[in-house]
Amino acid sequence: MIVHGGDVWRDGRPADWLDFSASLNPDGPPGWVRMAIREGLENAAYYPDPRAAAARAGIGRHLGVPEGCVLPTNGGMDAVAVAAGLSSRHAIVQPAFQEYARLCGGHRDVKWMELGDYAPEPGECLWLCNPNNPTGAVLERDAVLALLARLEAAGGRLIVDEAFVDYCPRHSVVREVAAHPALVVLGSLTKSLCIPGVRLGFLAAHPSVISALDGRLGPWRLNCAAAAVAAALPGHGGDFERIRALNASRRRRFAADLTELGAKVWPSEANFLLADFRRDMRPAIEALMERRILVRPCGMFPGLTHGHLRLAVRTEAENGRLVEALREIMEQERCREANP
Repeated sequence: MIVHGGDVWRDGRPADWLDFSASLNPDGPPGWVRMAIREGLENAAYYPDPRAAAARAGIGRHLGVPEGCVLPTNGGMDAVAVAAGLSSRHAIVQPAFQEYARLCGGHRDVKWMELGDYAPEPGECLWLCNPNNPTGAVLERDAVLALLARLEAAGGRLIVDEAFVDYCPRHSVVREVAAHPALVVLGSLTKSLCIPGVRLGFLAAHPSVISALDGRLGPWRLNCAAAAVAAALPGHGGDFERIRALNASRRRRFAADLTELGAKVWPSEANFLLADFRRDMRPAIEALMERRILVRPCGMFPGLTHGHLRLAVRTEAENGRLVEALREIMEQERCREANP
C-alpha cells in the first residue's frame, strides 16, 4: 500500500519515473538554491551549528516573523512530529495528511465541511492543513483566525500545517504567532523549492513555545545543505511569485483536461489536484506504473474512495502525457467491459 508519494526508489532509478504522486515544483530547485547547497556542502566536514542561528534568521526574515518564533526542522515531517508532542488531546480536520493521526495517537475527527459548527473540548489541540492535503481546498485567513479564537477561549491550541501555502500566501497566518501563544504554524520549503532530499522545514510559534520545544530537541537538526538554503532565503520573494504564477496557469489547464476526461476535479489553490474518476482506479494505477508514471491513490483518506487520485501539477507537457495515458487506459478498460 502506498503511504506517501514520491516512491521513485523501488528499482533504484528515480529519474526514470514521471512522478505525479509527490507535489513538487516540476522545474526543479532555483539556481540560488543549487548554489546555496553547493556552498553548504563545503562545511560537510564540520558539525552543523547546534543553534542553527543563520537558518533561524533566514527563515524568520523570509516569513516576516522574529527569529525567536522560528524552530528549523528536518523537513516538514519533523515539524509535525515535534508539534504532536504539544498536547495529549487532539482533533484532526479530515481528510488530512495521515501522519497527523499516526503521531498524535488518540484523536477525534472533525469534517472540513463542518468546521463552522466545531466546538473545541477543553485543552484540545486542533490540526488544520491549509491548503488542505489531499483536496487543495483553502480556509480563508479570517476563518482560521476565528477558529483560533474558539480554541483560545477553550484553553486549547491551533496547529496549522501550511506546507503548501507558498502557492496561496494570502491565506497564511504565520505572522500572527508572536501575538498568539495558542497558535503553531508548520511549514516546508520542500514543495516550492523542490528539495525533498535536503529536508528543510520549520515550526513557527510564540517565543515561549519555541523555547520549551528547543529544550526537548537534540542538536544538529539541520544538515549543512539545508542550513545554507535556509540562510539564503531572504531576498528571493520574486522567485516564489514566479513559481506561484506558473503553477496557477498550469493547474487551470490541467484541471480542464482532467474534467474533459470525465473526472470531477476539486477546486485547488495548491500545486496538486484531487480528481474523482467515479470508478475504481486501482487497475489504472497499475497500468500507469507499467508506463513509469506514478500517481497518488486516495482511497485510504477518510471520506474518499478508490476513484480519487491526487495529481501533482507538473509542466504542461508532462500533464498532457498523463492525461493522454489515462485516456488510453480508460478507453481500453471500457472496451474490455463492453466485450468481456
